[in-house]
Amino acid sequence: MPDTLHASIVVMRAVRELSENNHGVARRGPSARQRRATLAYVTPEKLADLARLRRVRDLMDREYARALDVPTLARAALMSPAHFSRQFRAAYGETPYAYLMTRRVERAKALLRGGEMSVTDVCLAVGCTSLGSFSARFTQLVGETPTSYRARDHSALASVPGCIARELTRPEPTRFPRPMAPPPGRNEEALGAAAR
Repeated sequence: MPDTLHASIVVMRAVRELSENNHGVARRGPSARQRRATLAYVTPEKLADLARLRRVRDLMDREYARALDVPTLARAALMSPAHFSRQFRAAYGETPYAYLMTRRVERAKALLRGGEMSVTDVCLAVGCTSLGSFSARFTQLVGETPTSYRARDHSALASVPGCIARELTRPEPTRFPRPMAPPPGRNEEALGAAAR
């Protein structure tokens, strides 16, 4: 009986993780019927995979400053790199690299708010080796450059506990709209008008 109870708890945690979005904010959870149906289809192998993925995600949270690449993370999860990437994305909604960079930017924001370190020092402290790549990713996630973020006044967060400040300042991807191509046929009309 205790093994059944333990398996049920692990399955419920897995279902909850699968129903969360990328940043751990719970969406409307599955209904009781969906949970029972999910319990019926979850195999012990799937549970083991989810547990390994959770351990690797925790490893990324702890060791974000280390040089972590997908093959290294896949070895920690006992999976091939391609299978690991697919499983991680299916479980957490983003690729391992995107998750790691989001965590690095989250830590970089905290260091930049302190104001004692330069952007280059912060870049190296969070495990990035290229200042250009770090700045581009920071700008993509935060919406402003690391230098402008560092220069802003962050005194409003000084009295807020760290755990709350982390939630308030957690970076989320900024989706920039792609320029739309003109509909087919319009290019020919524009070229014809320009030639006249």
